[in-house]
Amino acid sequence: MHRGPYRSVRRALAATATLALLTGVLAGCSGDGPDGTLDDFLAGWKSGDLSKVGFVGADGGKIAAPQVLEQIRTYSGDLAKQPLTVTAEGEPKTTGDDATSAIKLDWTLPGDVKWSYPSTVRLTKRNTDGWRVVWEPAILQADLESGDKLGLKRLPAERASILDAAGKPIVTPRTVISIGVEPQKVTDLAKLRTGLAAQFKKIGVTVDTSNLAERVKNADPKAFLELITLREPDYNKIRAGLEALDGTAFITSERPLAPSRVFARALLGTVDEATAEDLEKNPQTLVQGDTVGHGGLQQKYDAALRGTAGVSVLKGETTLFKSDPVAGKPLKTTLDVKTQLAADQALTIQKQPSSLVALKVSDGSVLAVANGPEGGTVNTALTGQVAPGSTFKAISAYGILQKKVATADTTVNCPKTAAVGGRQFKNSHDEAFGPVPFHVDFAKSCNTAFVGLAPKLGADGLRSAAEALGIGGKWDLGVEAFSGKLSPADSPTELAAATFGQGATAVSPLTMASATSAIARGQFKQPRLVLDPAPAAPAADGAKLDAAAVTALRKMMREVVTAGTATALKDAPGGPVHGKTGTAEFSEATEDTHSWFIGYQGDVAFAVMVQKGGAGSEAAVPVVERFLQNLAKN
Repeated sequence: MHRGPYRSVRRALAATATLALLTGVLAGCSGDGPDGTLDDFLAGWKSGDLSKVGFVGADGGKIAAPQVLEQIRTYSGDLAKQPLTVTAEGEPKTTGDDATSAIKLDWTLPGDVKWSYPSTVRLTKRNTDGWRVVWEPAILQADLESGDKLGLKRLPAERASILDAAGKPIVTPRTVISIGVEPQKVTDLAKLRTGLAAQFKKIGVTVDTSNLAERVKNADPKAFLELITLREPDYNKIRAGLEALDGTAFITSERPLAPSRVFARALLGTVDEATAEDLEKNPQTLVQGDTVGHGGLQQKYDAALRGTAGVSVLKGETTLFKSDPVAGKPLKTTLDVKTQLAADQALTIQKQPSSLVALKVSDGSVLAVANGPEGGTVNTALTGQVAPGSTFKAISAYGILQKKVATADTTVNCPKTAAVGGRQFKNSHDEAFGPVPFHVDFAKSCNTAFVGLAPKLGADGLRSAAEALGIGGKWDLGVEAFSGKLSPADSPTELAAATFGQGATAVSPLTMASATSAIARGQFKQPRLVLDPAPAAPAADGAKLDAAAVTALRKMMREVVTAGTATALKDAPGGPVHGKTGTAEFSEATEDTHSWFIGYQGDVAFAVMVQKGGAGSEAAVPVVERFLQNLAKN
């Protein structure tokens, strides 16, 4: 029997539940009026026990309760496991031995989408059996007829983009070339494998072709046996060599990709097909085949970026109900594509784990977050917690100058060693410069000079300088970030170590890039990375730095480049570089050290750390040199 159209309502979220369809038994009469029978029917529908209810079909023939339950399950189709509430709408209307009652069905569909509509239950009275429900598919849904089933179709939402500082999507459709083999074109398989390996080696790619012979043997002669997919720029580097090999074939297409394979990878994260763990954690919002963010910004803001899937209820090809998907909301960041590419390229040849953070001095915007090798999987650039080594002398020097412990021209002795509390401190390569101006101690990175000044600076002075430059504050960038942790400097020995970045002090490259930016600007401003949605609780701007102290410190940082430990940057393109090298010990069990450099050029401040890279001048400075060269070219 066909009835009028249902009424659809707004969407919401779904908890998975099972429409209880248990086995009942053939029932007899239910009370003297149709209302009692109706109540028993609705209660039994909910519980799965219709034993109190009698049924007849539209033709008047009796139907067993278990058969009704089975038909409800069958007609429900894909909705059989979705939560359903059925309620009576008013009292039954009776005319002689017949009655009708309005009911309302409220489904909760996948994604917590709500679908509600009215229906009607007919009842009839038999002299010997009392009131019975007239079972018909239209009770479940007005358009259902014999043989129909309700179907569900998920309507995926369009995932939004992560945007750069210019408001442009970082991930956009880009040309890729799938490189493969066409069996019928292969003339010499061994030669083909050797040739492929040689070509891929030119761009630093390894492709496993060990099972290629078996694949070729078992494939259709005209098949395309894919080996690897390359971005167009990488493919063009070896295109001629690949095309010269008998048996190769190529398919050009587009994929949503970042500007390069390593572009801010640890920060951005990836978008991949949902894993079993994803599906288990999000049973109401994810289904197999959905894509979700893994790591970085893609994971943290996954729900907003992914949007909300829609759903439609079908009867065959006919749509009975539809909830449209809601596209994701873009995430606006401060990343600058030009600067990020320069940073990524600077780390490309660095074999040790390494990080580079670049900030815009004028407003604290994070321009680049790079991790190597290969883009990294852990965002050490923002979350690392390591000793800063002698780059921390920039912070100590600000405190020394601001507290007037010494001026840039004050003579401060730089002996080969200095003993504090039974511990011997020494300089890199056992250097000793003797009594020299403080600015020379700084430029040459003399540890013992800072050890000698430590008692006059004191733990309070060191802490005051660090706080003025934002170290250890409560930052909110919209993504996990470590602002640093200052050593308590609660003993003469620990204070001495802390003044040149050893001891219990820990920082991230972001920490030191921010402190450097504060020195260049003359005031601490918390780094900014995620702009929309805006972070809830960013740190307030700091007080203006001591003008005389910070001016002197900038000159000292310039001397590091012109006559100190970073002279390789003296002629770097883009203008004068100010900075400080650092060599950080991190374990008594090894002589390995982390290599550091912090600096600024114009409106760009940066920090570089190369893990186990040796002295700052050995690994970090060359990275900075490549970064500035790339920045000038891009």
